[in-house]
Amino acid sequence: MFKTLKLKQFLRSSIIRLAATFLSFGVQFFWLWTVSRWLKSYSVWISLASDFLAAALVIHVYNKQNYSVSLKIPWLILILVLPIVGITLYFLSENNHQSKRVKNNTSKIKAESVRHIKSDSNVLKTLENLDKRVANQFKYLSLVEKFPAFFNTGAKFYGNTVECLDRQLKDLATAQKFIFLEYHAIEEAKAFDRMLPVLKERLAAGVEIRILYDDVGSIGYINKKFIKRMNGIGIECRDFNPLSPLFSLFMNNRDHRKIMVIDGKIGFTGGYNLADEYFNYSHPYGQWKDSGLRIEGKAVNTFTELFLEMWNSQEKGRLEDVSKYFIEETDGPDKNGEFALNNGNGAKNSGNSQLNEKNEKSPAQTEPLPAKTDGFIQPYADMPLDYLYVGENVYLNLIKWAKDFVWITTPYLILGDEMKRELILASFRGVDIRIVTPGVPDKKLVYKITRSFYGELIDSGIKIYEYTPGFIHSKQMIADGKLATVGTVNMDFRSFHHNFENGVLMYNTSAISDIQKDFESLFKISADVTEKYHNKKHHSMSFTDRVLRLFSTLL
Repeated sequence: MFKTLKLKQFLRSSIIRLAATFLSFGVQFFWLWTVSRWLKSYSVWISLASDFLAAALVIHVYNKQNYSVSLKIPWLILILVLPIVGITLYFLSENNHQSKRVKNNTSKIKAESVRHIKSDSNVLKTLENLDKRVANQFKYLSLVEKFPAFFNTGAKFYGNTVECLDRQLKDLATAQKFIFLEYHAIEEAKAFDRMLPVLKERLAAGVEIRILYDDVGSIGYINKKFIKRMNGIGIECRDFNPLSPLFSLFMNNRDHRKIMVIDGKIGFTGGYNLADEYFNYSHPYGQWKDSGLRIEGKAVNTFTELFLEMWNSQEKGRLEDVSKYFIEETDGPDKNGEFALNNGNGAKNSGNSQLNEKNEKSPAQTEPLPAKTDGFIQPYADMPLDYLYVGENVYLNLIKWAKDFVWITTPYLILGDEMKRELILASFRGVDIRIVTPGVPDKKLVYKITRSFYGELIDSGIKIYEYTPGFIHSKQMIADGKLATVGTVNMDFRSFHHNFENGVLMYNTSAISDIQKDFESLFKISADVTEKYHNKKHHSMSFTDRVLRLFSTLL
């Protein structure tokens, strides 16, 4: 009873904190709007100047290369309808000192990390020999976005989050040097309570432990007292982008990543946070469906890099030396200069020849990696400050590549013109496109927008399923049973444009067959709503749907 009372008090304080912040934003916006109206009425010259500047800014935004059309339209409307307000907000967004600091710090950590995460050109060459179109997928992330592709990394997919948590606890108990946890949301409840004793035991053994969480993502679960409690027992803990009453568009950029790193050798990611509903310890939205991925091997270095980028992102002084956290080992071929290949079912077969599973140690390596060879793996990440849209591009590339089928799970389906067109074109080419969305929504407004896309997608031959047992939160895509990605990226504007995200691209790994089986089991227990929404014309959308879609880039 005491715990229930404490939870109610905490939720009340969280609601008050959120309400106070939004009230503060509203007051600041109203003040700006009032001043803009007064200035325009005070002087004809000010009115003419603001109109001229608005017109110039509209031309600038329209021709901005790193903005998608979906991002441009809301800005254009705001600048044209409320010129001074729109102009002020735009310049604030483009010259935000906090976002600049985060961008600069992450760039510095990445530059340092690249020195220690060596990309082996033989990996891409081997991929080219197998399938040049697949190699091109990996080349984009490797050569353009600087996320290396790896061969000597094992991958295990978990369609059950409790099983994944059990494995995390088992692996955490083996940690010898460091543990990094980065989650969008953390709740001090059953799931975290299972993990905390293991963390304390490892802490006593001298293991360095760090926890990073998103302040807004965790606002209904924990507060600053959590940081004090963790620091009090010796665990370093920080919150990312703390909520502030001062208006800043950077507040809209949240850390949506889910990463665990153990000694730089074992890593976990997926769609789930460390909160009870993700493991069905509680049921606010019926049965919760999510997934996770465990990787072991050199590719974990990328997870280490991503964590250290975010950990140091808000530092104002000198950044830490991160070199000691990377394991340097050549992800190389055997003595004949060749790789073994995985047939996607865990068994090895020959590409150009058989692989000698032993790897040559690089001079900088201090200890061997235990992972077994398992296809090709490429962890990647996305950030909203560089306008590169990596998460969206990975999805677009998989859809373009597919010949037979593309299956997708996403809790939110809010599509821009680029993604919608690619899905429809793939369907027209004869590709079997299936999308699984929730049967029970967690956000009714977002769910309303999600369903507004059904009609036009279904009319183009795409099948839509709703997970009737409850809420599906997993974010995964599989193409032709050979290429897949698992991570944190939803099929919506928030993930594509506003959040810090991460994922893992895989080819010919044993995990992919498990992902396909997970999809097949989902289809059996989900409702096929294709026929229900078939022939629903676009003009049948309500006015509310149209307005919500217009500003869905902000949701």
